Amino acid sequence: MVDNGDDGQGFGASSAWLSATLLTIGYMISRGLAKSGSRENHDRDERDNRR
Repeated sequence: MVDNGDDGQGFGASSAWLSATLLTIGYMISRGLAKSGSRENHDRDERDNRR
């Protein structure tokens, strides 16, 4: 439910979608930075660890 009063005040649907989009982009960037900073290589196959 959104509230956009007659006086133009309130949190309208366009503001809600913009906020949701910006939060999603911020989350995706933060996850990308976290994964790029990890030291473990998760792409290696199990066979690479056997000798």
